[in-house]
Amino acid sequence: MTDCIFCKIIQGEIPSYKVYEDEKVLAFLDISQVTKGHTLVVPKKHVENIFEYDEALAADVFSKIPAISRAIRAHHPAVKGMNILNNNGSLAYQSVFHSHVHLIPRYEDESIDGFGLKWETHNEHYQPEDYQTIVETIKEKMEG
Repeated sequence: MTDCIFCKIIQGEIPSYKVYEDEKVLAFLDISQVTKGHTLVVPKKHVENIFEYDEALAADVFSKIPAISRAIRAHHPAVKGMNILNNNGSLAYQSVFHSHVHLIPRYEDESIDGFGLKWETHNEHYQPEDYQTIVETIKEKMEG
């Protein structure tokens, strides 16, 4: 899909901060960083949302989430929880129409609502070297 920002990231046309990659899945830092380590997990195959997954694609994508989540949690000792969020369709607040799963680490010092849906971004505080440091610490913690 030529106008899809995530397809362009997958193709290497737009730079990203990759946390994990294999032949079917890419995980990279969300440029908005709702919290430090906020990561997106996307299938490399363009599908708009969960309604377009078949069982094989679901297995490819969702089987990677536990290991990536553990690495995100392990990257910083203050991470105490994780929101895993997947919006499907405009009504559900999907804003990029290439399926993606948000992994949002939660830190002990945050004041958020019960669902963690107060979407305050923190990207104005980050420089490229900050993103790179986060990527390196998460990659260090990835299993095998």
